Amino acid sequence: MTLVICPTDTDETVHPGEAPRAYALRVAREKACAAVVDPVGVQTVLAADTTVALGDWIPGKPGTPETARNVLLRLSGKTHQVHTAVVVRRGGRQLSAVTTTSVRFRTLSGAEIDRYVATGEPLDRAGGYAIQGGGGALVDRVSGSYTGVVGLPLRESLALLRRIGHPLPG
Repeated sequence: MTLVICPTDTDETVHPGEAPRAYALRVAREKACAAVVDPVGVQTVLAADTTVALGDWIPGKPGTPETARNVLLRLSGKTHQVHTAVVVRRGGRQLSAVTTTSVRFRTLSGAEIDRYVATGEPLDRAGGYAIQGGGGALVDRVSGSYTGVVGLPLRESLALLRRIGHPLPG
């Protein structure tokens, strides 16, 4: 069994009025459809998308230090949701799952936010932080799937792979 990482050029623009959970699932489905399946090699596609949301607000990936600061200030001291959609495609079948995890940030000082933003880590991360990196220090508590917040809920991903008939070790 060979693993091939195949980045796709998927437009991650939020559609007007699109709910965060629906957005994550749509983008994951588009990524799964954009991946090329090779009948000789790659036969199963697993795609995922992670979306941070505070209510209906989806901050996306900040892209700039100023935007990252603003996103982190808005999340400071609050509980937000992280929706991670996983889509598995194999032999004309497609299965999906979405996990929703609540993450509470500590109340952050401006200096803390500036130090974290200066690392560059928040710029290309949903919601402006990586819980598995320096962003973990911003978190007070997590209720739900930690691996979903990282970007790939392992339990749900393995369950989808088993259900679709992908060979797994063990």
